[in-house]
Amino acid sequence: MIKIAVDAMGGDYAPQSVIEGVEQARDKFSDLEFMLYGDPTAILKEVKNQERLTIIETTETIEMDEEPVRAIRRKKDSSLVRAAKAVKEGEADALFSCGNTGALLAAGLLIVGRIKGVARPGLISTLPVVSDQGSCFNLLDTGANAENKPEQLYQYGLLGKFYAQKVRGIQNPRIGLLNNGAEAHKGNKITLAAHQMLAEDESLNFIGNVEARDLMKGVCDVVVADGFTGNAVLKAIEGTASGILSLLKEAILAGGLKAKIGALLLKPAFKMLKKRMDQSTYGGAVLMGVKAPVVKAHGSSDAKTVYYTMEQIKTMVDGNVIPEFCDYFAKLKAEEENNLDNLKK
Repeated sequence: MIKIAVDAMGGDYAPQSVIEGVEQARDKFSDLEFMLYGDPTAILKEVKNQERLTIIETTETIEMDEEPVRAIRRKKDSSLVRAAKAVKEGEADALFSCGNTGALLAAGLLIVGRIKGVARPGLISTLPVVSDQGSCFNLLDTGANAENKPEQLYQYGLLGKFYAQKVRGIQNPRIGLLNNGAEAHKGNKITLAAHQMLAEDESLNFIGNVEARDLMKGVCDVVVADGFTGNAVLKAIEGTASGILSLLKEAILAGGLKAKIGALLLKPAFKMLKKRMDQSTYGGAVLMGVKAPVVKAHGSSDAKTVYYTMEQIKTMVDGNVIPEFCDYFAKLKAEEENNLDNLKK
């Protein structure tokens, strides 16, 4: 049985949307069990069936605007901290929250713990590709770190490759480095150094620099970026998708009868467009580089997003992704140490 520790109080629509999505996943997958941390009264109001749901009472909630590390340290009985401790102590296999992103990252690092050999864990998000229905690409880091060193960007290439292989089933994922030009000589000192490191690693299918305008064309499977840039790109894509749909709706409403008739005829096409741009089906953002699956869904996530994120977590646990990843980085670390010892000799 897979046990998922859930911060039931995190998110704009918690606990309603969280519980609804959890119950959908529970009903779909017979091997999922959920530990719901939060206010029992509020949670029970939303629960339809308590089968494979354990409610653990907590007295505190970390709000969206709180300073992350301070909140983690002060609110020991918050739903997020208690859920993270359950993962650390082996009572649960994974941690999920729609709440404060910074607090979840802090909980992942300070409580769940960083994998030995990983310099800085990064958030990996999955985004749609418009050129091929059902296709997507991974982008990391999307906000765990505001700044990164070249070696950290190189590690994101390794992290992204491993995730794409184990979760998405891509045997030899194409790795691209987000930059302000496709040419190898473009970029700042950090991206130039990262480019060289990625290119020198023969185990990576590194295709070089990629520009932001080409990401949704499916030019690569994994895009490496520093956290500041990655987060800005993520939100730009989300905003553009939402803006286009709003503009279409406005144009139809303002276009009179002919426009409305045309929209009715094009309704199947609009549905397909909306479905293709729907990020909820890709699950949440995973904090790669910590000792258990720590997954963050958007604060405004609905039940559908929560459901698909639980499916994503199940895939990670079933695939033994984190233990294999720990072994992978342990071997890399051992090889680095052996190389250093040989150089000293």
